[in-house]
Amino acid sequence: MPSIGETEKVGSEALEDQGVNGNTTDVSSKTKDDFDLAAAYVSDAQYNRNTFFDTSPQAVSSTTTVATSVVELICLIAFTARLIHYAKVIPHDKFWLDPKNIFIIVIISLSLIDMITYVGLKTAGHFAVRWSRVLRPLLLVNITEGRQLRRAFRSIRNALPQILYVFFLFMFSVLMFSLMALKLFGKRRLETVEGTQYFTNFLEIVFELYVLVTTANSPDVMMPAYNHSSFFAVFFIVYILINTYIFMSVFLAVVYNNYKKYLKEEVRQLVKAKRRKMLRAFSVLQSGVGQEPAVSKTHWNQLMCLVQPGISSGHRELLWSVSDDGKKGYIGKMAFVQLPDLLNIQVITMKSRPHPLKTWLPGVYNSTGSRLVRRVVQHRVFVYIYDLIILVNAVFIGLDEENPLISNAEWVFLALYLLEILLKLYTWEPRAFFSKNQFWNWFDTVIIIAALIATIANWALKSSAGYTSRQILDIVFILRVFRLIRVVDSIKRFRAIINTLIKIWPTILTFGQLILVVYYIFAMVGMELFKNKVHFYAPDSTDPDKEYCGNPLLKGTTFAKNNYCKNNFNDVASSFILLLELTVVNQWHVLASGFTTVTHVSARIFFVLFHIVVVIIIINIFVAFVLEAFFVEYTVDKSDLQTSLEKKIEELELNFSLDEPGPNLVEAIETNDDDLGPSQTPKEKPSLMFKIASRRYKTVDGLLQRMFEADLSLDDVDEDDENPTFSNPVFGSV
Repeated sequence: MPSIGETEKVGSEALEDQGVNGNTTDVSSKTKDDFDLAAAYVSDAQYNRNTFFDTSPQAVSSTTTVATSVVELICLIAFTARLIHYAKVIPHDKFWLDPKNIFIIVIISLSLIDMITYVGLKTAGHFAVRWSRVLRPLLLVNITEGRQLRRAFRSIRNALPQILYVFFLFMFSVLMFSLMALKLFGKRRLETVEGTQYFTNFLEIVFELYVLVTTANSPDVMMPAYNHSSFFAVFFIVYILINTYIFMSVFLAVVYNNYKKYLKEEVRQLVKAKRRKMLRAFSVLQSGVGQEPAVSKTHWNQLMCLVQPGISSGHRELLWSVSDDGKKGYIGKMAFVQLPDLLNIQVITMKSRPHPLKTWLPGVYNSTGSRLVRRVVQHRVFVYIYDLIILVNAVFIGLDEENPLISNAEWVFLALYLLEILLKLYTWEPRAFFSKNQFWNWFDTVIIIAALIATIANWALKSSAGYTSRQILDIVFILRVFRLIRVVDSIKRFRAIINTLIKIWPTILTFGQLILVVYYIFAMVGMELFKNKVHFYAPDSTDPDKEYCGNPLLKGTTFAKNNYCKNNFNDVASSFILLLELTVVNQWHVLASGFTTVTHVSARIFFVLFHIVVVIIIINIFVAFVLEAFFVEYTVDKSDLQTSLEKKIEELELNFSLDEPGPNLVEAIETNDDDLGPSQTPKEKPSLMFKIASRRYKTVDGLLQRMFEADLSLDDVDEDDENPTFSNPVFGSV
């Protein structure tokens, strides 16, 4: 069976020696259209399709094009319907003044024009390019739900001028060093290990030194000069110090400082808009219940039933007691304006339920032996014992699996892990143990059960036919290693770091979306520029073209020698993987040189531009922003509202102690529908109890507001603003 790479080459050179029964067949007269038609007949025969179709080359070749175009047309219709619906629910003048809507209309129109043109040209047998594909991700950026993504793009756009100043200074430094390198090494007739002349072309020197900034070609690029004279090492040392360590650090500082400045302004506008809307709502509900305008408890409760219909009456009373700290029966303007921030604090409602066994078998469950078992499971020593078991298991994992003692020991460890889960389910109420955010409990159970099933399946196969599935063994080994992750949660500082990463996960996802959008744009451009320039051949292929990735121009190149053939732009998945490799920057110059060899030296512009946009700008912003968010969550004290809420919970004796033994490992009972941990307690607990969630903010906006809280004043709103609509702030589209 030929590999994918082999099937793509159907010319006379690949087929002239292939024939039926060893006879040479003349295929020079066969065209690509003939093979397309034959492939269509074979496909119909394979799937028993009895469909009559036009056998002309245009009809056969356009089948795939029409199918993909129909899918794209359906997506465009969906976006159009969404836009029409949006236009009906907002004023028409506001709709046409919003740049996002205009941008979506333009993208849809251009996509339709491009699709119609492309299908027409391909049907007529002419060359065509889908240039509108790079615009597709911008539809997701400009829809209403893409506000976090738009905010990131806008902040980058606003910070770009300052970034460009540093970049131009950096490039000036690279050009200066390149000129010095040309004068120092150009006339010395030095050669690289490949036998090519060393540093004789200025543009080649610029590219090599730019790559050196990323350390991808170090120390290879300096070795010819260093071998010639140790003195020349000084040149490269000075270059690396200035451009790699100083300029890259300055890049990080400038990128983050300017990004943070404009992001802070975005957050300030959002907070102003939010407070204006709250003032408007206050003016609607206010009444003269006090000396100053205020909102009564009755009106507040009616409002909460509409805004948050899902919360319990106890939770609603708790929020009111925080807002009406003086127990006046009404709240003023400032307390009312803070209502959205109060609602954004995640409060967990915990219901106290007895263990099912306590209801079904009270005599057994409340016996002395049963209480002793539950106390042992709740004790910290129980956790330490199983941590020790996991570490011993880790030693056995590293030993020889073929040893009968080692393989049989796995059954012992599985039995111990199953016993642990059963004991915990016996001690704690099952619904509390398997609540939504009990991550480690779910993790342990899934890993152990999956490992048990895989081990039994592997044992059954081996016992019945003496055959061991390699795939099943791989799954078993991976699941065993995953168990070691549990030890991380047992260390307090490690647990704090993990919890902090969980809290800032929405922020990380926002930048992940940003990177995916940029990846998609570069992938589409790369597929148009480099598609089918490089081919991958299966490892067992005997095709001689495998040596140079199906392109004779790559013969003898480092790209082909390193077997980088699978790193290509032939499809979307391969393009994304290649772009990820370029983001890591290791050997990115070798990847770039391969595509430069099969196209033109100017193809380097594509790879350098990708490095600038993704690695220098976006990755620097991503790293800096994660550091800032991590610092806020890891070190900054709680907000005043959160502190007031916690104090009120403690004052009403409705709090749940985190130090009390419980099934929780990543923050106790982290869900709105959680139960209350152990059923055996020193005293009867209330039916409803509350706790502030470890992830304190429901939205990314809440985290951003917390990050810039010191720069946002509660009085930073013009109370006399006569604008009755308080519309959302309008920002430009991406």
